[in-house]
Amino acid sequence: MRAVSRIVLVSAVLLAPGSAPHDPPQREMRAVIGTRASTHAEILSSTSALPAHIATSFSDPIAFTQTSAGQYLVFDRRAQAVYAIDPAGTEATRLVQIGEERGRIIRPTSFASEPGGTFVVADQPGGRQRIQRFADRGYLLNGFTLAAQPGPRLVVEGFALGDGPSLQFTGDSIFLSQPQTGSLITEYTWDGQVRRAFGGLRATGHEADRALHLSLNAGLPLVDPTGGFCFVFQSGIPTFRRYDGAGALVFERHIEGRELDDALRSQPSTWPAREADDRAWPAVPSVIRAAAIDPHGNLWVALNDPIVYVYSPDGDKIRTLQLRGAGPLAPTSLFFGAGSRLLVTPGCYIFDVARIVP
Repeated sequence: MRAVSRIVLVSAVLLAPGSAPHDPPQREMRAVIGTRASTHAEILSSTSALPAHIATSFSDPIAFTQTSAGQYLVFDRRAQAVYAIDPAGTEATRLVQIGEERGRIIRPTSFASEPGGTFVVADQPGGRQRIQRFADRGYLLNGFTLAAQPGPRLVVEGFALGDGPSLQFTGDSIFLSQPQTGSLITEYTWDGQVRRAFGGLRATGHEADRALHLSLNAGLPLVDPTGGFCFVFQSGIPTFRRYDGAGALVFERHIEGRELDDALRSQPSTWPAREADDRAWPAVPSVIRAAAIDPHGNLWVALNDPIVYVYSPDGDKIRTLQLRGAGPLAPTSLFFGAGSRLLVTPGCYIFDVARIVP
């Protein structure tokens, strides 16, 4: 049997109801971060999580963030809701109700928050794309409707994502993925004015098929806390680009690894159209599920399989990880909180990554 190298770290089980997720766990157990022979990935176990009775109450949590005051926010796409959880993890409070009216959300697609506690939600009332900004207690601050330009749609495990944009929010600016505008990243002010757009679309070989070309340019815009931006393409050939603070391209890198080999070999050469919302769109599978940049400027990229690649600010792959909660996780979101805390959905788990990427 092939030997497996091991480095012993301290991990923790799920917190008991009423215990604080950010405090030391009530009981400890020895866990292992080691290299799996099958994937060559280091296994990183969670150090804490939201209490099970809260985490399991969510239908489809696809974002899990934390404010500088310690309050947790969970975006539940299926429930069409945003929840606040107190720092002690004792209670979840619904902040936003379902509805097409201003101050409510309907058919939400994307969510982002900033350390001060305000957050934005992209939704689709009446088929129109809308961005609304909410205070930390859930009341509406403002909202605006995007121009009517049908965007790309991606498929994850057979589930068709809506054509709402991926977004990031800094408190002052909202960054959207809108390839239909001709740029990868569009920066809006919080009141809906376009501040700038940057990042040229990549060549796909399918420029004659606009819908397919745009789908192969869909991705995740990311703000680098050390300066500049990243854009991670979610479909087609997995790639990311880094831009400086002025929006100029610094470099482009392919996302590669043996864990991606099967997905790349099975990439279709043609994409059949599907009918949705009175229009046809190509069923383009997503290759990258989530991404985030840590406080040191390293890019974390989550695949559809339970694997996360970590790239240095220079674009070199430095880690291949498998995150584990109750079992291996295929993250739908990654969020870096204070210190070395990584918050992950599904499951609303928390990881200490200080010894992974110093």
